[in-house]
Amino acid sequence: MTVVTRISFRSGDRDLLDSVVEDIVETSRQKGAEFKGPHLDPPEDHEVALYRRLDGDPTNEFDAWTYTVFQRRIELRGYDDLARDFLERDYPDSVQVEAEVE
Repeated sequence: MTVVTRISFRSGDRDLLDSVVEDIVETSRQKGAEFKGPHLDPPEDHEVALYRRLDGDPTNEFDAWTYTVFQRRIELRGYDDLARDFLERDYPDSVQVEAEVE
């Protein structure tokens, strides 16, 4: 049975995220790995309330801070050593990496 590793990359910096994922894709191609992706999920917009004081009084709110999170997913079939290599890399602090193994 073939092991399937799904790797998700999330970041608020789209250019940096695309650069990291492109490096993963290029390495996978060079190694001859069977992979699918990168799959681009729709960006998620998040909103954070900001208060003028620590008491949380809603009448003392500033405009909410909004930010966008981008996600890319890659699926590797087999190539366990390559998947392990991808997960052990040092990524920039603004890129979150998550893996799921089947």
